[in-house]
Amino acid sequence: MSSQTPQTNLSMERFRLDGMMVACAFYGVFFLLTVQAWIVLMQRPRYRREIADHRRALLFYVFITFVLGTISFGMNAKYTEMIWIDLRNAPGGPLALIEGFMSYRINFIALATGHIQGWFMQVPLLYRCFVIWNWSRWVMVPMITLYVVMIGFSITVLYQAGTNGSFYNNPIELAYLCIEVGHTVIYTILVTNRLFVMRGRMKQIMAQYDSSTYDAIALMVIECAALYSVFAIIFIVSFGMHSDGVVTLCFLSIGKIQGIAQLFIIIRVARGRAVTHEWSTQDTAIITAMAFTGTVSGITEGTDNERIGRPERDVIQLYGDSDSRRAAEVSVSVA
Repeated sequence: MSSQTPQTNLSMERFRLDGMMVACAFYGVFFLLTVQAWIVLMQRPRYRREIADHRRALLFYVFITFVLGTISFGMNAKYTEMIWIDLRNAPGGPLALIEGFMSYRINFIALATGHIQGWFMQVPLLYRCFVIWNWSRWVMVPMITLYVVMIGFSITVLYQAGTNGSFYNNPIELAYLCIEVGHTVIYTILVTNRLFVMRGRMKQIMAQYDSSTYDAIALMVIECAALYSVFAIIFIVSFGMHSDGVVTLCFLSIGKIQGIAQLFIIIRVARGRAVTHEWSTQDTAIITAMAFTGTVSGITEGTDNERIGRPERDVIQLYGDSDSRRAAEVSVSVA
């Protein structure tokens, strides 16, 4: 008895279905973290006056990225339903629908909202980097240039996807992904390098200086960047090797993973978990301050990496009391 089922690639269909299930899990986490971030920002965090000052901007960021991510997720979920239910009798079967998914406007909307969501998610990275580097031009100019180039490639990808329905074999999409991931990796290197150099300078000034605060901030930045970067690198390698199944699986989840990484930082800093640390017992209090923004009046002369200034607005303050209990309050802007 001959089967009337059209010839198809079952592994590709499995990747699409499995990718959608993985995306559902990540979207659930993204939704929960969005609610937590909204609640903690509405409570005007007591640990960070700067977060309270930038509360509206952060609330807008949380809102717009969630809306864009939800639209993208909803469109992908709807098309997955269409593949096996609404369009199950389409010529070529599910495989043709998966490989030619950009022929349907619903998928263009999903791709466009996902890209625009990515634009917004890169903005906090730029701001944090500029703040920690005291708005240094040699950091600002290349980072902004890279960001503008990324948006340019993104617009080109959307234009090509909307006109000829290309995606899997589009080299511009690969270039866009590389620039986006490179932007995140460069941000991570710049921020952690700055923090470690500051830590080294403080140790030179005070022999008993406890550097665990800097280590905690650097670790938080690296953890959140790694969460997205590792997944994105798998996406890039698969795209370059034309492994369409893995590309499909990664494509459906990458926006949610990027959003999760950003929300982790916002929530942890707003709640003070990333900025408060109980110091080990020492005999005397240590009081220091380091400016991250504003006009820096240097205690030492040299490059930006060697300048330690007086506290302005975004400040690291390390302080203690005579009871030998130490607390560290680190003010790192996340807006």
